[in-house]
Order: sequence, then C-alpha cells, then structure tokens
Amino acid sequence: MQNDIRTGTVQMTAAMLISGTIGWFVVMSGQPVSGVVFWRCLFGAISLLVVCAAMGFLRPGVISLRSFFVAVFGGIAIVFNWLLLFASYSHASISIATTVYNTQPFMLLGLGALFLGERITITKLFWLMLAFAGMVAIVEAKPTNDIADAGYGLGILLALAAAFFYALAALAAKRLRGTPPHLIALIQVSTGVIMLLPATNFSDLPTDAPSWSILVTMGVIHTGLMYVLLYGAIQKLPIHLTGALSFIYPIAAIVVDRMAFGHTLQPLQIFGAAVILAAAAGMNLGWTPAGLLRTRAG
Repeated sequence: MQNDIRTGTVQMTAAMLISGTIGWFVVMSGQPVSGVVFWRCLFGAISLLVVCAAMGFLRPGVISLRSFFVAVFGGIAIVFNWLLLFASYSHASISIATTVYNTQPFMLLGLGALFLGERITITKLFWLMLAFAGMVAIVEAKPTNDIADAGYGLGILLALAAAFFYALAALAAKRLRGTPPHLIALIQVSTGVIMLLPATNFSDLPTDAPSWSILVTMGVIHTGLMYVLLYGAIQKLPIHLTGALSFIYPIAAIVVDRMAFGHTLQPLQIFGAAVILAAAAGMNLGWTPAGLLRTRAG
C-alpha cells in the first residue's frame, strides 16, 4: 500500500509539472491555437494508440457503443477546453489564465447539481463564494491601458469558458466508470483530430525541426505520457492526496510564466489567485470552515 502511495505521488507530481509547462510550449510553437490543438491531438493519438495496443484495450468488447459516444462527447468538450485555454494565454498571461481555469471544481459542482442531482451544501457554497471573491480581485487588478483592459477581460472569460468545458468532460467521465481511462483519452484526442482537420492550414506548416519538436512534445509528453502518469496516479492514490497534488499544476504554471516570460503578478492578482486556489483546495479536500477554525484555535 505504501509503495503504491509513493509511486502514485511521484506519478501525480510528474503529471502536474508537465501540465504546468504546457503554456510555454503553446506560446513558443508560433502556431495558431487551432493548429496547436490539432497537432497535440494527432501526436497524442499516435502515442496513446501505442499505449492502448500494448495494454490490450483495442480488442472488441472493451467499450460499449453508448460509452463510446459518451467518450466522444467528452472529447468534443476537451477540444473546446484546450482551444479556449490556449487562446486565453495571449490575453491574460499564463499565470492568470491557469489560476482562473482552476475554478473547474465549481463548474462541476453546478453541473452535478443540474444533471446528477448532487446536493450543494452550505460548505460548498462557502468555497464557491470565496472563489468568486478571488475572481473579483483578479478582475479588479486589470491593466490600466484601455486596450489591455479589453484583452485582459477577454482572457479571463476564455479561461472561465475553458473551465466550463473541462467540467463537461469530467461530467462525461463520471458516466464512463469501468472504461479504461487510456482508451477514453485515445477516443478524445482522435475526436479532436477529426474536429480540427478541416480548419487546419497544411500550407503553413512549421519549417524547422525545433518547431516540430515542440508540437511532437505536446502530443507525446503533454498528452500521451501525461495521461498515463495521471491515470496511473489516480488508480493508486486516495482522493484527498490526488486533490492536494493537483495544485502543483497552477503553481508550476506561475513559476514557468515568471521565469520564461518575466510576467509578475500584481499584489491584488496574487491575493485573488491565492483565494481561488485556497477555495479549490477546500472543495477538493473536503475542508469545512468550522473545522479550519477549530484547527487554528487548537
């Protein structure tokens, strides 16, 4: 058991660190957002096809027709999620976009209440309101330039929309219990290839090896390897530890944004980001305000 937890912790940490660097690869690729997502899906599908074949997931009967279509729906949501998130980077910076994107648990909370009949408790409502307060702080810390203001607000809206589509994909995943997760990922990225194929400009492809290596890395490492590490970790770790380690992702993204592009958050943005991440932690880890007060008092 302890070996599983140690191995799972390493896998989850590696997966989140990989996720935290994807913004740098998106920006440095020099490709339009739709092109970046297409090549990520294509190279990701190739790598996941090899993984699924090796694990025996391509044989008939592994997935039902109904589950296949649910996975396709999740794939459509994932593709929109990537398109919107990557587009937000150029407007609100990688740091802010990634932090706002971590409102996903609250999107899933609302969808779960609407479609799965899950109850929204007072505690969950508290964390939701706290996250909203953090969002207000980030919005209020917008740049002073009028043009930048418009772009900054658009970036935040794009990141929020990306979080919504991620929540839709997570909702679909809840309907796929028992289906091999690597196969789900393969179906999702293959769906992305088909969706974006008509919009991809093959007459304006990268012309040098470094550009291609960035796109291949996003497909093989940020998609294929990351999914294998992530799902391997989820199978080994308790839920509370999975939730806690997931916060490596936004922290890594903020560090990469600072080191690679020199983007420094304003004090109010730092405060808002901390509030959002704290609220998301409270949701994921099952904290209660009363429990935190007791802990502090003790």
